[in-house]
Amino acid sequence: MPKLIAKVGLNGYGVIGKRVADAVSLQDDMKLVGISDIIADYRIKTAVEKGYLVYASVPEKIAEMRQSGIEVAGSLEDLIKKVDIIIDCTPGGVGVKNKPLYEAGGVKAIFQGGEKPTNVQTSFVAQCNYAEALGKQFVRVVSCNTTGICRSVGAVHKKFGVKKVRVVLVRRSGDPLESKTGPINAIIPEVHVPSHQGPDAQTVIHDLNIVTAACKVPTTLSHVHFVMLEPKSRLTREDLIKTFTDAPRIRLFKAADGFDGTQAILEYHRDIGRPRSDVWELPIWEESIATTSDEIYWVMQVHQEAIVVPENVDAIRAMLELETDPKKSIAKTNKALGLVK
Repeated sequence: MPKLIAKVGLNGYGVIGKRVADAVSLQDDMKLVGISDIIADYRIKTAVEKGYLVYASVPEKIAEMRQSGIEVAGSLEDLIKKVDIIIDCTPGGVGVKNKPLYEAGGVKAIFQGGEKPTNVQTSFVAQCNYAEALGKQFVRVVSCNTTGICRSVGAVHKKFGVKKVRVVLVRRSGDPLESKTGPINAIIPEVHVPSHQGPDAQTVIHDLNIVTAACKVPTTLSHVHFVMLEPKSRLTREDLIKTFTDAPRIRLFKAADGFDGTQAILEYHRDIGRPRSDVWELPIWEESIATTSDEIYWVMQVHQEAIVVPENVDAIRAMLELETDPKKSIAKTNKALGLVK
């Protein structure tokens, strides 16, 4: 029986899209048919250099893109006709506007965390609710922050149960590529409590008692979360270390080894040859893991540019039912990316 190869298209070749495109290209059960966008600058020209076929997300951009020297293969509608599934990595709020195109074309589509959960059938984090995405037409990979919360809190919840969890998020102000985002000399609180990440986590872990609070600070490197959790049974620090060590996309780092901040962890991934210094895992500082008689604590880093990349790959397998076992899909994705403990 011939091996099934998923034909994948990608719409939106930005911070997340370009990373997802590369990740899909590394999988032996997927083929990236093409990428689609509306811009005509170096980013899309880089995609051409990589050998990706380029399509225009809106037909009226075709002439402009061709004039800039990009060989456009057609429109997004043309790309849709050639694929089994589209990964929509367009800016938040744009994906839902594209949804009627995907419905009309009869293809499945993955959206990102900037879209509302009510616009899809399932929100998704591979290690938490893979089965919910099996065979679905429209799935949303949740945001970077929600993915980090679900990976770590979900690992504890699955093994021991959670009474309640509180998370304080220190959020980056923008991505390194951006030049017009702020703040520059301010810390901006998200004045609504809970912040949106808590309710978002509940779209994945439905029975989770969680409240989140957040602020934005002048950095572009990563987010940092401070987690305070009351488990259903008393846990030791060793219990937590083992739980995080066993989880597929969590990695412990020690400040004593020089990992004193987000910059050091990113530099390490640059040193080991990660593309773009991407951190697909969820780093947790080992020294921060602590317990009291009724609570547990840890501090973790969320690399906003990269953490959701493997989730998009696993969502393809679940939706097309290339693999029904989440552990096998996660292992396959991790191996192809070179994501090892």
